[in-house]
Amino acid sequence: MYRKVDPTPNPLSNFDLPFEGQLLEDNRWVIMAKLIPWSAFEAEYAQNFSVDMGAPAKSFRMALGALIIKERLGTSDRETIEQIRENPYLQYFIGMTSYLLSSTLRLINVGSFSTENRCQPSQ
Repeated sequence: MYRKVDPTPNPLSNFDLPFEGQLLEDNRWVIMAKLIPWSAFEAEYAQNFSVDMGAPAKSFRMALGALIIKERLGTSDRETIEQIRENPYLQYFIGMTSYLLSSTLRLINVGSFSTENRCQPSQ
């Protein structure tokens, strides 16, 4: 099942941190998040899932974002999730709107986002 999410990037100033402060515009993950055309891929990615059946899939941004993080950092799936849990910039990168301090992030099977599941930007 796939629940369409709004692929419009969340403005950096709207990212909710549980402590004082804001994310920095010049952080590498913030810059990269702005460079990737998330919405261009969302529709094609959503076509791979049923609207009615199955557990809801992760958003395209979360799935691809986690894979990019894994590849850039050279980590295992589990370590990638730990890195995302500990880092508000990584949570922003995968499209979350606020930083979660708890372990509420579920394990994303990063390896399942295989070559055949990767989308081309819609024209």
